[in-house]
Amino acid sequence: MIDIGVNLSNPRFAKDTQAVLTRAQQAGVEKLILTGTSIAESRAVSDLCAEYASQFNNMLFSTAGIHPHDAKEFTRSSINDLRELAAQRQVVALGEMGLDFNRNFSTPKAQEKAFEAQLELAAELRLPVFLHERDAADRQLQILKSYRDHLVDGVSHCFTGSKQALFGYLDLNLHIGVTGWISDDKRGESLQSLVHNIPLNRLMVETDAPYLLPKNMPKATAEKTAPPENTKSAKKVSRNEPAFLPFVIAAIAAHRSETKQEIAAATTANALRFFRLN
Repeated sequence: MIDIGVNLSNPRFAKDTQAVLTRAQQAGVEKLILTGTSIAESRAVSDLCAEYASQFNNMLFSTAGIHPHDAKEFTRSSINDLRELAAQRQVVALGEMGLDFNRNFSTPKAQEKAFEAQLELAAELRLPVFLHERDAADRQLQILKSYRDHLVDGVSHCFTGSKQALFGYLDLNLHIGVTGWISDDKRGESLQSLVHNIPLNRLMVETDAPYLLPKNMPKATAEKTAPPENTKSAKKVSRNEPAFLPFVIAAIAAHRSETKQEIAAATTANALRFFRLN
């Protein structure tokens, strides 16, 4: 299995990073793609790949990008910084990039400027793009259509959108990343009804750890792997981690015709091909 979206630079992993990676291996998660969300975080996840390379050989890779929340920080030098990061062996995609009109931590204008600049760089460097989108599907798809012929590939990370948005991304021959959101019978109901529409060769899986703890996993499992600061209070146990990826796959299988094993095999092959990890 390959977890295509892990926020391993998050402070919630600082005290037990090695244990988290060991548990991922033990759970059958062969590779992790660590998510870069700003220049600083992209450097941080790239550094983590390098730091643990000897202990976890050929397991850790990363993306480099500027999240729409951080688009207000985009400057003339940002693209040069991303270009330098992209030259590192462990960086296998550009992103997390896109549009987020839900919170608008950066203005839509700033988001679009940063997004288009990163798409242009991805086209230049022939790297796939790792996409974020929230409440902005129409505009994001409109922009992507202008660049799609020049992009090698793209994945809509942590997809939680509408049927129209899903088919919009699929029509552009993009991949879809599914997280533990699908295991939530309240928030994930729409995704549960849509996931069967994703062609198996376009599906990838991710935890988005430490966020989106799968709802279908036993509470005791989460408690056993709770970070040190949480061990005294079960009520605080909410950290997701890559070792829980099998629960995401199980939730997907519950709403598709394939078995868990078939989904694991297919999504692994898709990720190997998409990120050129072979």
